Amino acid sequence: MRRVDIFDTTLRDGEQAIAEGEGSLSKVDKFTIASLLADARFDVIEAGFPKSSGGDFEAVKYISQNIGTAEIAALCRATDKDDDIKRAYDAVKYSANPRVHTFIAVSPIHMERKLIQLKL
Repeated sequence: MRRVDIFDTTLRDGEQAIAEGEGSLSKVDKFTIASLLADARFDVIEAGFPKSSGGDFEAVKYISQNIGTAEIAALCRATDKDDDIKRAYDAVKYSANPRVHTFIAVSPIHMERKLIQLKL
């Protein structure tokens, strides 16, 4: 039997959809949404981008400490520069099923100015 995991990015991607001037999701907002996603039996909840702010780090950490049924993921850049990977792990390590979700930006400007400097 094949298994399909449902990976939700609302808590991370949703931050980008908030109207200008409306602020961002609070730790309580994120936890409330994460609880609903867990109750709906989503398999993976990407709780945020811990390196982006102290508030996002604390929200991801709180979710990973208090949601026990889903994998809790944190987004980070695929580089040790600025400790992105460590910061993501430090936020999700309390989860029963922690996940670090990495990315590499590949727009032409990123390729020219960032990846070449990292020698990737």
